Amino acid sequence: MNFDPGLLILSLVPSGIGFVAFVYGKKQERWVHLVAGLALMIYPYFAATVVQMLLEGALIGGAWWWAVQSGW
Repeated sequence: MNFDPGLLILSLVPSGIGFVAFVYGKKQERWVHLVAGLALMIYPYFAATVVQMLLEGALIGGAWWWAVQSGW
């Protein structure tokens, strides 16, 4: 387990965004936001480096944006 302070602080950003998206998706009954929020809250636990965290976050955010733009 990695306890790099920079990685721990950086993980608060996507987790916070994910929490807001999850709550919004739950209240508005929009499953795309709910799933994206859940993914954003969980993936920092599995990121070993800052670069990996940024890339995974960008992929989840891009998939979320694409899904919303597609009308899901």
